[in-house]
Amino acid sequence: MLIHSRLSDKMSHTDQHYLSMDLLRFTTAGSVDDGKSTLIGRLLYDSKAIFEDQLEAIERVTEQRGEEVLNLSLLTDGLRAEREQGITIDVAYRYFATPRRKFIVADTPGHIQYTRNMVTGASTANLAIILIDARKGVIEQTCRHSFIASLLRIPHIIVCVNKMDLVDWSESRFNEIVTAYTEFASRLEIPDIKFIPISALHGDNVVDRSVHMPWYLGSPLLYTLETVYIGSDSNHIDARLPVQTVIRPNNDEHHDFRGFAGRVAGGVFKPGDAVVAQPSGLTSTIKSIHGPDGDLAEAFAPMSVVVTLTDEIDVSRGDTITKANNPPHVTQDIEAMICWFSEKKLQPNGKYIIRHTTRESKCVIKAVRYKININTLHKAEGDLDIGMNDIGRILLRSATPLINDPYQRNRSTGSFILVDEFTNATVAAGMIL
Repeated sequence: MLIHSRLSDKMSHTDQHYLSMDLLRFTTAGSVDDGKSTLIGRLLYDSKAIFEDQLEAIERVTEQRGEEVLNLSLLTDGLRAEREQGITIDVAYRYFATPRRKFIVADTPGHIQYTRNMVTGASTANLAIILIDARKGVIEQTCRHSFIASLLRIPHIIVCVNKMDLVDWSESRFNEIVTAYTEFASRLEIPDIKFIPISALHGDNVVDRSVHMPWYLGSPLLYTLETVYIGSDSNHIDARLPVQTVIRPNNDEHHDFRGFAGRVAGGVFKPGDAVVAQPSGLTSTIKSIHGPDGDLAEAFAPMSVVVTLTDEIDVSRGDTITKANNPPHVTQDIEAMICWFSEKKLQPNGKYIIRHTTRESKCVIKAVRYKININTLHKAEGDLDIGMNDIGRILLRSATPLINDPYQRNRSTGSFILVDEFTNATVAAGMIL
């Protein structure tokens, strides 16, 4: 029981929900006035996921402003400063559920100067909703947001063509936008793209089918979110368990207990499996696997578990338990794409702290390969100055070996953050190539 309670203590409320695999994390992105906040407000409102006092407050503010339609964007634009500017500045996380699935929404800002916020919000997403204003069509920011979604390997994209009420519910306008976006997206690596014509303000094709667009034969947005298949999004082939902590109760009941706690980052582990501790290369066999509710017959991503081994081998925080048949890369030299978060520019040969899975190490930037113009997607090899919101390719060397996979193979073991060793501020997020 002690093991299970210790493990439960380490898991957040959200993590506990996450284990059930009926949770979808998605992010929204669009230009400043494309209606992201209204869309999320509509999803919360129509799925009955708001409290009465919230609804009363929205009705009151809508009335004070003299607006005719209930302003659902007020549900997500919570900060007064943001509302006064009419924009969403930071990443706001919202939680709601339907009988079919639980959802975590990351509402991210549309401005180019908030690229870092979108990267933060999208880094754990299964799906991205890209909003397009039906009047404006595919614009520069649409391309930029789609590129970031592709860079972050978000496997599912739903392109919501919003404000269809302002183009007279035109099927031909919707088809024009679908053609333009499809042509652009052919240059990206996005395996699953769906298009839905909506009016977030009036609720058309958000939760219920639109009577104004009988020509659209697909599903409304919420049904699409409820039914999109995400079971194959995690890597269930390469077994990876980064060790977060070693549990040693040192009491009479569990006198010799030594368990390795962490969240499975890939593959499937079962009692009896032969495993390897990286980076030491020491081998053993899984003796037992414990979850919050008792012993488990198997563990897979993204479950948080405690594993015990048959042999007394040296394993500590920052190590990774893997299987011998598909080992990860163990290296100090890392090629990566990074998004720079800090106002202070990247320093060539600068020293930073790298946090990768559960391992922390000092590192140095050995080279900047190129910067990407995220509007044209071209490499700017002559411009190696990487400042806030820039995306570029770098080579870094860590003081200790990192147990990693390419980001496109495993988003957990293929990502990292860089931290300023003096201020402890997160300065970049990286994706290993």
